Amino acid sequence: MQQQDEVAARVRQVIDAAGVSAREFARRIVIDPSKLSRSLNGTRRFTAAELARIADIGAVDVGWLLGSTAGAAAGADTDAAGRTAAGAARTASPVRSPSAPRPPVPSPEGGRPLQIVRETVRLIAERGFHAVRVADIAAACHTSTAAIHYHFPGRDELLEAAVRWCMDEDTRRRADATAGTRHAGDELRLLIELQTPRTERQRRQWCVWLDLWAEAARSTTIGRLHVEYYRQWRGTVAGVIRRGVEQGVFRPVDADGAALALTALIDGLASQVLATETDGQDDGVPGTGAQAMHDTLIAHVDACLTAPTAD
Repeated sequence: MQQQDEVAARVRQVIDAAGVSAREFARRIVIDPSKLSRSLNGTRRFTAAELARIADIGAVDVGWLLGSTAGAAAGADTDAAGRTAAGAARTASPVRSPSAPRPPVPSPEGGRPLQIVRETVRLIAERGFHAVRVADIAAACHTSTAAIHYHFPGRDELLEAAVRWCMDEDTRRRADATAGTRHAGDELRLLIELQTPRTERQRRQWCVWLDLWAEAARSTTIGRLHVEYYRQWRGTVAGVIRRGVEQGVFRPVDADGAALALTALIDGLASQVLATETDGQDDGVPGTGAQAMHDTLIAHVDACLTAPTAD
C-alpha cells in the first residue's frame, strides 16, 4: 500500500508539471477520468500500460514512477501481454531521476498515446476494426509496432482506448456547440445537426460507431462502455427536452421516453444514410440521404415534441 501511495504521489507530480487538470491528463493518457481518480486516491492500481503512457507524457521513466526498477514487480499489475511495468521500463531506457528528463525529441501533439488512438480511430473508420493491423497503426504514426505495444499491449486495450476517446470527443463537441444556448428548441436542433452525417468528419465518426456497435455485442468491456455512452447521450437529450417542457417550448411529455425514441430514430436513419451514400453523395435511394434524415428528425420533433402556438 505504501508503494502504491508513492506511485500515486509521483503521478501527481507529473500532472502538476504538465499544468493541466486531472481530467485533461486522463484524456491525454486515454483512460477514464474515474479510473485515474481512483488510482490517485489509492483505491486502484495503475496498470503497466497506464504507467508507460504516463511516463511518455511526463517525459520520465517508469522506473522513477515506481520508485525503483527492482520494486516494480511488487507494485504494478501485470498487463495484458504478461509484462510488468518494470519490464516495460527496462525495454524503454535506463532509470533517470525526475531532474534529468529524457533528451528532447519531436513529440506528436498530445503525446504518442493520443496520436496512436487518433490514428486507430481514423483507420477503423476507413477499414473497420478487424481489418486494421498494428503494423498499419505504426505506419500511420511513423513509429514501430513495438512502440504501439509499449503503450497498448493488446488489441482489446487499444480498442477500449479508442472507444473512450470517441466518447470523450463526441461529448466535447456537443458541449462546445451548445454552450450558451438557452432556448431548448434551438439546442435540440443543434444536437440533431451534429448527429447528421453531412461532413466527412461526421461520416467518419458514424463509421466508427457502427463498427463499435458490432464489437459491443461480442465484448463485455466494449458493451459496458456502449451502455455508459448511451446512458449519457440519452440523458443529455432528455435534459434538453425536460428544459423545453419547463420553457413551454415542448409539450408536457415523458422526457426519458421521448429521448429514447429520438436517439433510436437518429441511429436508425444514420445507418441508412451511410449505407446509401458514398462520400456524402446521395446514391439515388429516395428519402435516405443526409438532408432527408435531418428533415425527418426535425419533422419528428415538430410533430411529437413542439408545443402548439396560439393563433
